[in-house]
Amino acid sequence: MDTIQIDTYLKQLSLHRMREIYLQEAENAANTKLSYPDYLLHLLEQEILSKIERSVNRRIQLATFPQLKRLEEFDWSWQPKINEKLIRELATLEFLNTAKNILFIGAPGVGKTHLAIALGIKAAQARKRVLFFTAEQLTAELAAAEVSGRLNLFLDQMGRTDLIIIDELGYLALSKQTARLFFQLISKRYEKGSVIVTSNKPFEQWGEIFADDVVAAAILDRLLHHSYPFLINGKSFRTKNISNPN
Repeated sequence: MDTIQIDTYLKQLSLHRMREIYLQEAENAANTKLSYPDYLLHLLEQEILSKIERSVNRRIQLATFPQLKRLEEFDWSWQPKINEKLIRELATLEFLNTAKNILFIGAPGVGKTHLAIALGIKAAQARKRVLFFTAEQLTAELAAAEVSGRLNLFLDQMGRTDLIIIDELGYLALSKQTARLFFQLISKRYEKGSVIVTSNKPFEQWGEIFADDVVAAAILDRLLHHSYPFLINGKSFRTKNISNPN
């Protein structure tokens, strides 16, 4: 067997996983009397799985999650009032196909960001385009895009993203300018793409966030029209960790 030539061809074809395993798999095939077609099929399956894994990892990296939080890690017993069944249904990602939004509203530490990231990771694993922002980061990028004349380009990019996650809306009040830009983004995605928002402010206080009751009402109208709102009144996970250090 001319392994040098095989290595060269596999490298040129970017069949990296096959290049790593074909010798060992050939030995296994010989020992188990696997047919040539079955041996080739197994190599191709491993290559496909490897490419999917790399694609998923790349999408998770491009999403810029601040940390990786899985749905399987969420402690439902600590937040028993959250509709676990509905969250698990949302994890099937059907909401993306119908451009519905998800809003997690509650005090700090109740698991809003964990759930938002977990759903975002599910979307990335399904090879969807996902972007994560804090509200502060997003409004800063919107303002920078407007100043540089790239606002329409940036909004078009946001429009092509399957899922946008906006975290910590309400921790900092926005100026009227950034509130207007935020409204443009939400309008761009209205009935076209899903948004997940986390906020520590109840809806009736969103006028304070956007420094304008009219703009806040217009944003809420678009976000809530097709949405799954979760009002979380549970205990802080941070308190749990302090009270149970072990």
